[in-house]
Amino acid sequence: MKKQDIKEKGAIVQRDRQTYAIVPHTPAGLVDSRLLRRVADVADKYRAQKIKLTSGQRIALIGLAEEDIDAAREDLDLPIGYSIGSCVRSVKICPGTDCCKRGLRDSIAIGLEIDRRFHGRQLPWKLKLGVSGCPNDCAETCIKDIGLIGSPRGWHLSVGGNGGSQPRLSRRILKDIPDEQQALAAIERLLDWFAKADRKCRFGKLLEEVGAENLQQVALGEMTG
Repeated sequence: MKKQDIKEKGAIVQRDRQTYAIVPHTPAGLVDSRLLRRVADVADKYRAQKIKLTSGQRIALIGLAEEDIDAAREDLDLPIGYSIGSCVRSVKICPGTDCCKRGLRDSIAIGLEIDRRFHGRQLPWKLKLGVSGCPNDCAETCIKDIGLIGSPRGWHLSVGGNGGSQPRLSRRILKDIPDEQQALAAIERLLDWFAKADRKCRFGKLLEEVGAENLQQVALGEMTG
């Protein structure tokens, strides 16, 4: 199998350069007992060396043989989790008001909608999102390219964070967005702008170049260039 074909299947070559990991998509890390049993059965059937809970709230099956990639994915019967490539890779989502006593906003509802709309969207470079239901920021939006944090009066929107070898903290560009649809529209405008910018760098690098005020205008729909 060609390397590009393997990459398009969402398989990630491991340190030994012989085996692969596959990462099915589990939005918000929400799973049920049937899915967990299926993952365990697939891991046993194809002799996965490890099962890893990832920082992107997904389950990685590590150490699969190349010839088993297709069959394992078919048996899992789950979409690809985009953990590689120039695209929207993940949306990390905290429990929010669904079950956390500190939650101020329903992070799961809006986070799942963000995931549905944007996960896997092709972009000039990789991009990660986060949604936290309160300022405790358990979804770590402070190091996400684009993130929402719940407040008593709505959603704060931040941009430009990332981890890696040159970590950055995100910067808040909008406060107390009162409506979920407005928040979703602002994120979509930012993604559209990033796609048009066509720069192979993290979002935070562009934030440094154009400034927070310009990105605020983009998010509000006041600037499209």
